[in-house]
Amino acid sequence: MMQPTGERDAIAVWGDTLKPSALAGVRDLFRQEQERLAAAQPAAATDLAYGPDARHRLDVYRSDDGGEHPRPVLLWVHGGGFLRGEKASPEHPYNAHAGRWAARHGMVGAVMNYRLAPDHVWPAGGEDVGAALDWLAAHVATFGGDPQRIVVVGTSAGAAHIATHLHLRNGTSPAAGAVLLSGLYGFAPLEERDRLYFGTSVHDADRSDAVAMTATKLPLLLACAQYDPQRFQAETIGLVAARFARHGRLPRSFYGSGHNHFSLAYHLGTSDTRLADEILAFIGDLS
Repeated sequence: MMQPTGERDAIAVWGDTLKPSALAGVRDLFRQEQERLAAAQPAAATDLAYGPDARHRLDVYRSDDGGEHPRPVLLWVHGGGFLRGEKASPEHPYNAHAGRWAARHGMVGAVMNYRLAPDHVWPAGGEDVGAALDWLAAHVATFGGDPQRIVVVGTSAGAAHIATHLHLRNGTSPAAGAVLLSGLYGFAPLEERDRLYFGTSVHDADRSDAVAMTATKLPLLLACAQYDPQRFQAETIGLVAARFARHGRLPRSFYGSGHNHFSLAYHLGTSDTRLADEILAFIGDLS
């Protein structure tokens, strides 16, 4: 189903800025629908420890509808500029919405926290994604999930952490595929605020994450939004071009017309099913 005209118009007004007002506006745009869905799909388990740090926690969502067993697994890695973000928050129904969406579509959904900058710098986020995937591979069968069909989905900083995970594992992963929404992969210059996580020792022209993302044989679905800031669009275009040059074919891609950096992730599960349909088709092709 296409995006409602009112949502498209509201998002267009905010443009490509990452201002707090745009984030608050996007949250409010989908809040009522997401809160209604939240009431219908509570978590099956919360604050499961996948590592030793207090931020090494994830929540699991699943539906007891008697569907397929074992089920595909979706791990959601939130954004937040490397400095913030929560798997579940009393202030808003996101990022748990992704776990609920996965459960409603016959999957086991998992939503993770990870260590944050400035206390934890690169490659901490990638290490945490790997640790969460390892934990799911070992334990998700308890929740009816198939450890051979884990798909990791990251938005913004979360997508960057997935890229680092692939770098740390030499392009391999416990995941069967990855969906990357508006991330940083090493194809555009870092901004000053990124240094709080990446530090000053990571050079713009020689980012090891970009090498891993270009070379990996892990199936990828890449996405960016019409109103993403130019740097995120440049990152996606750079990765698409690099993978085409390396592998001789375009990676699977999605262009979120009518969406911005925030709404691309936060609208998942709403009446606009274009991205949701693409992710479901991607997961289905991995089976």
